[in-house]
Amino acid sequence: MSEFTVRTRKFQNNPLLGRKQFVLDVIHPGMANVPKKDLAEKLRSMYKVHDVHCIQLFSFKTAFGGGRSSGFGLIYENLEKMKKFEPKYRLKRVGVGGEKTGPGRRAKKDTKNRMKKARGKDKAKAGSKK
Repeated sequence: MSEFTVRTRKFQNNPLLGRKQFVLDVIHPGMANVPKKDLAEKLRSMYKVHDVHCIQLFSFKTAFGGGRSSGFGLIYENLEKMKKFEPKYRLKRVGVGGEKTGPGRRAKKDTKNRMKKARGKDKAKAGSKK
């Protein structure tokens, strides 16, 4: 873990959504960027968060010339609140969201095209294959 400084501003406590929200400024001279895992660990120690998964960091932009970045951060009270209010794509990014079930995109297309070629009772067979 390299040297970087983290500052929060526009800090708000949002009790309705069960989270703290803020803008995060990171100063990282000599580094291209700072991994979100490292930032989450640092925020965990700063705000005494029990679970790293409750911390969401996103929309980071590096300032021109490098050395400084800023983005948004959310610290949820617990995982249930986070699962309730966070969008699915951000939950998947952290590894908390649900995985896909059922056939994939290619398999659905293959089934559809097999159905187009079949007629009558053969359509049911074509749809049930694989």
